[in-house]
Amino acid sequence: MRIFTIGDRVIEESSPELRAFLPQAYDQRLRPMCICKEPPAPMYIAQVEGQYLIKRMPLSGRDHDPACPSYAPPYELSGLGPLIGNAIQIDANGKADLKLDFSLTKRGPRAAPRAPAESSEPSILSEPRKLSLRAMLHYLWEAGELTEWRATWAGRRGWGRVRTSLLNAAAQMTARGASLGEMLFVPEVFHSEDKDGIAARRAATLKGVQATGSGPRKLLMIVAEVKEFSAARKGQKIVLRHMPFPLMIEEGACRRLATRYETVLELWRSSEAFHLIIIATFGISAAGIAAVEEVALMVVNENWLPFEDIHELRLLEKLSHLKRKSVKGLRFNLPRDAPIVSVTLPEQNPAPVAMFIMPATAGEDYEQALSDMIEARPEITPWVWRVAEGEIPRLP
Repeated sequence: MRIFTIGDRVIEESSPELRAFLPQAYDQRLRPMCICKEPPAPMYIAQVEGQYLIKRMPLSGRDHDPACPSYAPPYELSGLGPLIGNAIQIDANGKADLKLDFSLTKRGPRAAPRAPAESSEPSILSEPRKLSLRAMLHYLWEAGELTEWRATWAGRRGWGRVRTSLLNAAAQMTARGASLGEMLFVPEVFHSEDKDGIAARRAATLKGVQATGSGPRKLLMIVAEVKEFSAARKGQKIVLRHMPFPLMIEEGACRRLATRYETVLELWRSSEAFHLIIIATFGISAAGIAAVEEVALMVVNENWLPFEDIHELRLLEKLSHLKRKSVKGLRFNLPRDAPIVSVTLPEQNPAPVAMFIMPATAGEDYEQALSDMIEARPEITPWVWRVAEGEIPRLP
């Protein structure tokens, strides 16, 4: 049970007083403080589907007690570690200032959209460290707490909740001197009774990226669910859910995208239950056509949890029925040959458990890197599934 101080009040999470007070605290921009540890950890109030919820600040999960629901595992176990203090800088209020490795401005003739090869992903030693487009998507997912799961949430996480979580997370971030929320477009769930309102809000958001003449113009980031890829007279169309028009992508760029994300696309096509998430920078031509500049993809399961391969999927399936919380680790900028934590069980006693999956192709360098990672976090209990040795070991 969490206990917060908000202004001059001390309130338990389950208290009716808290639910009644949160709208007022939200309007007054009061900051809740979680008193699970000393010093207390700052949090913020978010509006999610008409409800007011208290959320942890970006990267503050380690500042909470492991028994606190707001606790999150050490970011050094995932691809987030190399980015902290470089691509991601947290200020005293918990706001994250981001350095981006992609442009949000369109200059000159349209270049082919970028879908970099695996080998061009930044390495753990690369300088300067910036967020690739894929890493930006991973960070939004992580900060939006969409990497977390427990069985009691089944059936309660749809696109509406995903969208709100992403926008709330973006509101806690800045990039290039502006709020990330002003740079991000996430389509609303379509409701026929509000179609005119949805269309008006969408038009207002997209107005700033409509080409009006020559010279540089602004681009937006979009995070959305892909419905399908289909042929166009020239190039391809990426059809998105809850969007009345597609994103256009050149044929060559689409082929490169299919090569770069071959595994992601294969996993997505293997089950109707899975969702394909796109993050892209895009602009709108003077003719009103939306066209992709840069793009990255991510596959998630029916609970909107990302996974990299069939082994992670099987582990997530086994954990999905547990009432205790699990937290999915993400790769961010790291290449596939670098170990990361697959899942963390933060509520496990007597210590949180970090779950690693060692691929059958792993060599001595991978084994050594994993051993070094485990030794550096002695407060975490390791669990390792060596795929080459057989089936999933017994869960903790």
